Amino acid sequence: MTKNNKPSETTDKKSVKWTGPQQVIEFMNNLDHPLKEEIEEVRKIILNANIIISEHIKWNAPSYHIEGEDRITFNLHGKGFFRLIFHCGSKVKDNVDVQHLIDDTTGILEWVAHDRAIAKFTSINDVKAKEQELKKVITIWLEITCP
Repeated sequence: MTKNNKPSETTDKKSVKWTGPQQVIEFMNNLDHPLKEEIEEVRKIILNANIIISEHIKWNAPSYHIEGEDRITFNLHGKGFFRLIFHCGSKVKDNVDVQHLIDDTTGILEWVAHDRAIAKFTSINDVKAKEQELKKVITIWLEITCP
């Protein structure tokens, strides 16, 4: 009796182990969101901002990390907008320093804690208008928060 080493045609999709970028591609292919074009554009901006940044799915949305340390995650909930969450991982860090983690001279960040901020986007025009500021914030955020 010979053993068949071919994959089963009934292989369950969940048994496939995708890389982080493959997870995001699959997620984006299946995403039904009114601002999908805008989300794709912001995704490109993030990936082009730093050559060592990588993506995967976290909190049911694309998330960006360096060496496994998540720093920027999409929040796709809300009507007429989506957010980018700038953070230092999933757990809020206790810190007596009440100042913001970075000095945001761009004005695109809304601070929700000293180490957590949000950038909000509403349209492709909004993304294009904030593109240069977003690149600057991403670069600074990653410099400050990554080991």
